[in-house]
Amino acid sequence: MTTVVVVRKGTQVALASDSLVTFGDTRLAHGYEENEKLFRVGDSWVGMAGTTAHFPVLRRVLNSLPPDDLKLHSRDEVFDTFLKVHPKLKETFFLNPKEEDADPYESSQFTALIANATGIYGVYSYREVFEFDRFWAIGSGRAFALGAMYGAYGGKLTAREIAELGVRAGCEFDKNSAGPIKAHTIKLKAKD
Repeated sequence: MTTVVVVRKGTQVALASDSLVTFGDTRLAHGYEENEKLFRVGDSWVGMAGTTAHFPVLRRVLNSLPPDDLKLHSRDEVFDTFLKVHPKLKETFFLNPKEEDADPYESSQFTALIANATGIYGVYSYREVFEFDRFWAIGSGRAFALGAMYGAYGGKLTAREIAELGVRAGCEFDKNSAGPIKAHTIKLKAKD
């Protein structure tokens, strides 16, 4: 599992993650493998939680989309992009989209956070998209990260410092999260 966070504060957005990969009861720490949970797509950073099989697949699918299909600068654009991603996950990479019999839609089987100059977004398994005003977290360490970021957000810390604090809390208390922390900061685009 993992701890991945996004923070929007002042003129910055930040995305951060831990570096641990787990396989059942086995931990694959950063020193044994690169374990990148954050990747760049155009002018955005994407962080993921879910099975490690999704990381190279989603990175490949998003980076292979034509520019007209890869738009991540509003809630609707993120939704439209991931609507185009889902069939590629099934047809090219053989995604099993079934979770429960009563599910209303096919699942993409992952959760992702996106940070770019327009803000911070979350994408969930049924392609639900959220735009967050302040911060959010995903993965098994999310509750610890959310608590830490909530406590720190009103103070003087920057978006990056709050994001790193959130991931540190996840690493401290979640057995499936560990450092080193990876973080990226982007300057927000001024609103018209």
